[in-house]
Amino acid sequence: MKEQIRHIIGFFRYGLWQLNEDDTTPFKWIMIEILKKLVLAIRFFTAKRVVNKAAALTYSSLLAIVPILAVVFAIARGFGYNKYIEVWFRDALQSQPQAAEVIIGFVNSYLVHTKSGIFLGIGLLFMLYTVLMLVSNVEQAFNEIWQVKKPRTIFRTFTDYLAMFFCFPILIVLTSGLSIFMATMVNEMDDFMLLTPVVRFLIDMVPYVLMSGLFIAFYIFMPNTHVKPMCAVVPGILAGIAMQGVQIFYIHAQMFLSSYNAIYGSFAALPLFMLWLQISWTICLFGVELCYTNQNLDYYDYDANTGEISYRYRVMMCALLMSCVAQRFKQGGQPLTALDLRKRTRLPIRIVNDLLYKLIDAKLLLEVSADEKGETSSFIPAHDLRSMTVGTMVDHLESVGTWKIELDVSALFTEQWCKTLEIHTEYLHQLRNIPLEDLAKVQ
Repeated sequence: MKEQIRHIIGFFRYGLWQLNEDDTTPFKWIMIEILKKLVLAIRFFTAKRVVNKAAALTYSSLLAIVPILAVVFAIARGFGYNKYIEVWFRDALQSQPQAAEVIIGFVNSYLVHTKSGIFLGIGLLFMLYTVLMLVSNVEQAFNEIWQVKKPRTIFRTFTDYLAMFFCFPILIVLTSGLSIFMATMVNEMDDFMLLTPVVRFLIDMVPYVLMSGLFIAFYIFMPNTHVKPMCAVVPGILAGIAMQGVQIFYIHAQMFLSSYNAIYGSFAALPLFMLWLQISWTICLFGVELCYTNQNLDYYDYDANTGEISYRYRVMMCALLMSCVAQRFKQGGQPLTALDLRKRTRLPIRIVNDLLYKLIDAKLLLEVSADEKGETSSFIPAHDLRSMTVGTMVDHLESVGTWKIELDVSALFTEQWCKTLEIHTEYLHQLRNIPLEDLAKVQ
């Protein structure tokens, strides 16, 4: 039994990543790729402590939900569609009817007091801060999963989310109108024995389609990088189905929660709503992991964890990347992208991206981006090629962070310490005689 468990663990850790397309049939290869994506998503989900991110987003959502809905309701009222928004919101929280009524009451009260001028000043700034904090936290969580180092610019943050706030009520009104239209058709088609069940089935599928579409749009729009729509479709659909499943479970579990309501009374709506938010964000973030692995699986030569790579190997791989960048710059060609460097060095793309941003932090590379979302980012040396040596690179990498801390430890130094510093200085001096561009073969 122990040997079988060890064999299974070894397969998921090593054997799965050594399989090639030529080793099996096309159908089995598709199943292996799906299994790889799931294993990677689960491993990244646990290693990055995504559940903790979901808890942080739950807290931020609780603070920001009223001002965000107030903005959406205000825009909808401006177009005369506020009733549609309220119906949609109640339907979206049909598993939490008490929470829905309380939140709608808060939103209406907030809009009335804002209109009368009571919430102007500090209160309005606080509400705006909670909204921006939620948006920033969501974007940061998505960017961390996608290995994106650059957040949106202030201008793009303002324009993107302002457009989202304006488009959201319009989409809700359109979908609500479509649902009403289909329901009317069903009532008028009672005589059609065949078509009526089909239309009713389509109406029952509308919440799943809308929820899946919402997640797909969220996965494409939210990260500050280019997400291929096809890579977001399956994770979005799975997340939408899971969310509807949670809704159904909560609705049918109300009888089991009666004792919970008896203990907490009217206050029971808050912890239950927070639990629902926590589960919802967990589903959402796991979908992001699936989306990431779905798009980047082809770039994984093996399941590599950059945190387990030793400093020596990181320096060697940094030197290899720097050499390729320096060679291309010397030739006067188009600067290399992360994918170009992956093809030249045969390093996994996850490691290439991680090391490139370490080299940028060390002031050794500059990122040149022709696009706001950085899909076409390329990299050039940050210094003159004559000064780009192995010694310069090692010195910069060792100097990242706080180089000098004001601590009085001079009394602990001995002559051997001074000799150690001299040897290290000589070591860097000798490495400065080796140009980085000479390390890799010219391609």
